[in-house]
Amino acid sequence: MPSGLRDNNLKNSRHPSSPHWSLLGCGALGGVFASLLTQSGQPTRVLLSERHRATLHPGIDFTSLEGHTQLLAIERGFIDKPGTIQRLLVMTKAGQVVSALTPLVGKLAAGVPIVLLHNGMGIAEQVVQLFPHNPVIAGVTSHGAMQNGHFVFRHTGKGETWLGPINEAAKAHSALADQLATALGQAGWDEQILTRQWQKLAINCAINPLTALYKLKNGELAGPRFADVLQQICVEVADVMQAEGQPTGSDELLRRVMTVVELTADNYSSMYQDMEQGRETEIEAITGFLLGKAAAHGIAVPVNQGLYQAVKEKR
Repeated sequence: MPSGLRDNNLKNSRHPSSPHWSLLGCGALGGVFASLLTQSGQPTRVLLSERHRATLHPGIDFTSLEGHTQLLAIERGFIDKPGTIQRLLVMTKAGQVVSALTPLVGKLAAGVPIVLLHNGMGIAEQVVQLFPHNPVIAGVTSHGAMQNGHFVFRHTGKGETWLGPINEAAKAHSALADQLATALGQAGWDEQILTRQWQKLAINCAINPLTALYKLKNGELAGPRFADVLQQICVEVADVMQAEGQPTGSDELLRRVMTVVELTADNYSSMYQDMEQGRETEIEAITGFLLGKAAAHGIAVPVNQGLYQAVKEKR
């Protein structure tokens, strides 16, 4: 953790009424978002699983991009007794979204918006089936985050965040993007969120497996060693995207990938962090999703297939 100013007084932005945001999933990115929402004055409650009940921390230790560290008092609840939820922000790993939400089936009031912010694709459709009477919103974000300990989080990179509707009911909730923007500095609403999801998937297919397998910071992919494989990944992803009705080209995807590599040069990808910590990676929702779509269209994606297998074998 970088040295910085520490405020030893717990900064408390609690509100006497129900929290405006209930956040499910307090990993690296979830912890950073909870901290940023709290700092912006938006009451936020973190919903934890039962296993956290005996390991509570007096506050979230948050280090900003500028290196300033604060202890933030953020209300905590537990998923078995969630209380009143006004809007639900789900920030678990992709593979944990459905299992994390399942205890809320029958408890979450109809009409409460569910915002999904995870890597990969193919999860939102399952959530719509679980909660047919709730607006389901998908999001993509390029913010960087690290978890340095128990409820110790560091914001490592400022990025863009986009939300968009998965079902018809979600279209009435575009104002949620404005509220997130107050905390994040930028957030937008895009009715064509599927296109942004595919673009993010392409970036994740390129950056995450390589950095995890070779134990690299993102910026190390900019060297000539990885030029050919990155190009091949983008060619394969572009082929699948085109078959899925997403017009793009491999050169465009490669430019996007290299832009992210440059902007996040000092960051470690989430898949690298997961693999280093022995946690389940999101390879199924990222490269696994791509492989499934490729198979459906009869498209060969050997480079992505090889990376998928290598990550699976390393776990």
